[in-house]
Amino acid sequence: MGWAIALHGGAGVPLSLPPERREPREAALRHCLQVGVEALKAQRTPLDVVELVVRELENNPNFNAGRGSVLTTKGSVEMEACIMDSTKSCGAVSGLSTVMNAISLARLVMEKTPHIYLAFDGAEAFAKEQGVETVDTSNFITSENIERLKQAKEANRVQLDYTQSIQTDPTKEKPTADGDSQIGTVGCVAVDGKGNSAAATSTGGLVNKMVGRIGDTPLVGAGTYANSYCAVSATGQGESIIRATVARDVAALMEYKGLSLKEAAAYVVEECTPKGTCGLVAVSATGEVTMPFNTAGMFRACATEDGYSEIAIWPPSTQN
Repeated sequence: MGWAIALHGGAGVPLSLPPERREPREAALRHCLQVGVEALKAQRTPLDVVELVVRELENNPNFNAGRGSVLTTKGSVEMEACIMDSTKSCGAVSGLSTVMNAISLARLVMEKTPHIYLAFDGAEAFAKEQGVETVDTSNFITSENIERLKQAKEANRVQLDYTQSIQTDPTKEKPTADGDSQIGTVGCVAVDGKGNSAAATSTGGLVNKMVGRIGDTPLVGAGTYANSYCAVSATGQGESIIRATVARDVAALMEYKGLSLKEAAAYVVEECTPKGTCGLVAVSATGEVTMPFNTAGMFRACATEDGYSEIAIWPPSTQN
């Protein structure tokens, strides 16, 4: 047994990305992995580590969380997040528009309230009560995301973060949620040498999503889960991940079927969700790590105490 960490910056990446879109995200993954590894080496708890790493990702405008959150159909920001550890303590938030780091507010819900999940006005009021850092909502609205929303509105559909262009499907009567936590969602899982683990996930949701829409990210057992067997953070099409209870099913297959972490995660990604809709990062109590996805790519990184590390976007055979 030893410590392990994995993080993601979202699934659903197209088969190629121009350097100006790829390189800043790779650099961010490298930086955030290093932050997490140093925290684990310094004996920080897995809960501290995943919060710390996700805060770093939220503060990076290249991902769809925190500063880089995408916009709703009304041009507003509605951020959501969830954090959970192997004792099954958990906290979640949705509908945030002024909180700098949604993941830290989720942890405060876990530790300072008798509840698990706060949303919209109640979550914002709790943030003020707790004195967490808030900013004007305009701080989260980037020119890139204004352009994404404009494109999505013109095509009358919700849009994936890294989509290069939007194709309108005239055979569909209504727009479909083509991606959630969409491909820019961020997440981190970590386990220490004693088998304690934690998971954290944060997102801005979907481009051009309906106001009030909630995805898989803040839903315990869907986008985020941890117990004594493993910790999981998912990314992809939120509606598909919710239907499949992706994160919980990984843990359940380990607990009830005796599968290894890699076997359980691979089964859920390949057999339980439609192709092109899901990816996840997970660690087990024994220090295993896995990062499967059924999309073209997933921004991801991991490291283990024995010296293994990986930073990647596409499947190994297609990395460039």
